[in-house]
Amino acid sequence: MREALKEARKAFDEDEVPVGAVIVHQNRIIARAHNQVERLKDPTAHAEMIVITSAANFLGTKWLNESSLYVTIEPCSMCAGALVLARVKEIIYGASDPKTGACGSIVNIAGNKKLNHRIKVFKGVLKDESARLLREFFKKKRTTQLNHQ
Repeated sequence: MREALKEARKAFDEDEVPVGAVIVHQNRIIARAHNQVERLKDPTAHAEMIVITSAANFLGTKWLNESSLYVTIEPCSMCAGALVLARVKEIIYGASDPKTGACGSIVNIAGNKKLNHRIKVFKGVLKDESARLLREFFKKKRTTQLNHQ
């Protein structure tokens, strides 16, 4: 999770929502990413989406069923759906997301028994550090917006 936090800090420094993710396979990090929505002008460029693509390319397969995702915030519905499709073994996340979280906060896509794959979810790992970075980012954004009015 500390490596995911490093990625989130990169996003913060690039004025992106500070979300970072890494995928671990056979006890080693095979992919890392951070949000790039603003840079790429792409609403799907979430850290999780980018790290899934990177890990699949690394392994040469669309299935990540022996892989674990570490991400600083609870995945949204788009990302949770993609993680189900990629058949990730487990999701370990930091801060819960009460507005868009899809691993139990709003909906539970990762554990939905009607889907063809369910993901083990572990929440709250380094949640304080993850939440602090997000709070700091949005506080900075609000301050910047107020100064430009």
